[in-house]
Amino acid sequence: MQPASQTDNPFRSANPHALAIILQASETRRIIAATDIFDISGVKLWASRQPVSAELQRKLLDRKLRDPLESCLIAEDGVTAVTLAQALTELVHADTPLAPLLRPHAVRLAREVAQLPLHPVAQLLLTAAQSARPATFHHAVAAMALNGALTVASGGDTPEIRVAMLSGLLHDLGEMYIAPQHGEAEADRDLDFTSYQQLVVHPHIGHLLVRQLTNYPGAVARAIAEHHERLDGSGYPHALTGPALSPMGRLLAVTEASLHAMRGNYGHLLHASVALRAVPGEFDLSCVGRVCRAAREQPPLQPAMETADIQARLGALSEVLGAAERNVNALAEQSTEPGLQRALALAQFLLLRLRTGWNESGMWNPQALVSADAAEVEALEDEIYFRLRAIQRATLLHAGELPPEPATALGELCDSLAMG
Repeated sequence: MQPASQTDNPFRSANPHALAIILQASETRRIIAATDIFDISGVKLWASRQPVSAELQRKLLDRKLRDPLESCLIAEDGVTAVTLAQALTELVHADTPLAPLLRPHAVRLAREVAQLPLHPVAQLLLTAAQSARPATFHHAVAAMALNGALTVASGGDTPEIRVAMLSGLLHDLGEMYIAPQHGEAEADRDLDFTSYQQLVVHPHIGHLLVRQLTNYPGAVARAIAEHHERLDGSGYPHALTGPALSPMGRLLAVTEASLHAMRGNYGHLLHASVALRAVPGEFDLSCVGRVCRAAREQPPLQPAMETADIQARLGALSEVLGAAERNVNALAEQSTEPGLQRALALAQFLLLRLRTGWNESGMWNPQALVSADAAEVEALEDEIYFRLRAIQRATLLHAGELPPEPATALGELCDSLAMG
């Protein structure tokens, strides 16, 4: 493996956000320097075996390091394979939406989690997350379990299962390197544009972290890089398409989308099933099928809204979607600014994909609620609303810096996608 260039190495200096989390965790965990810490000039900043503290944070300010800070620290009483096994057992036996997918494979998952290698860098960051960001740690355990269960269900062998579980466990480590108001996993579906700008880099940071600072298989790092990509090219950070995505990346994308769909008020596999089917062609169907079959086998979910309210929301959604298409096309015909044209081309593509999902769902039919499950209609309506918000964010990000007039026009267009 070639050494990373200076411009592509986020670990040459201590990341202030990751360091803040490590320092917070050190209040309850024993996190120490595994080796002496030197700056790039050879000046010793911290002695081996010395616990981390706010003084270390001060000494690291604006200093380039000889070795990445993450490689110099260790959590002596941190997360272990036993910790992960206990967390997995609690998750499997808890009354959660994941239970139907996990329990049939509980014995195999328990066997493999005990054998997962915890590289010191991964162990340090998982320990910091467990102490300072427990929701992030629980999400990592859930992704580890679901990714592993889907691999077991597909007939994967032991190495594949362990790679799948490691990929799930480590997939969001990159979020620790962005400001906490932008990186909380549970807020992903409600991010504003500023937070989205920060969040889209976390798969890349996580990939670099695992590839450069650990000895995990390349398949793990690659899956982490791809866990927000989509087969149709609508994902991030690189808008990869089907042939470019690895099998483990495809699986992890399904796992991540399923878990996020069930966050907050989403407490049923139905919501994961709907999210995976809302736009055809986004996800690997072999993985989607297992989630959807499990969802169909669960007791029906009662809708939160009355039938008339759902129908009204569907009508409003149809109007918003149609208006968005007309407004994007009209602005594309009027504008000649290259950056705006690129952004509008992306918006047209994403709206076309969303329109395909809307048409195939049959929700445009006034009689949809007569023949369909009302809870599923409600879930699909909410998912498409979320997708419109995602189109807002992706279009603004793709545009970059624009002259004042095109920027104003694009802002007004994106505002028109909002739906109360």
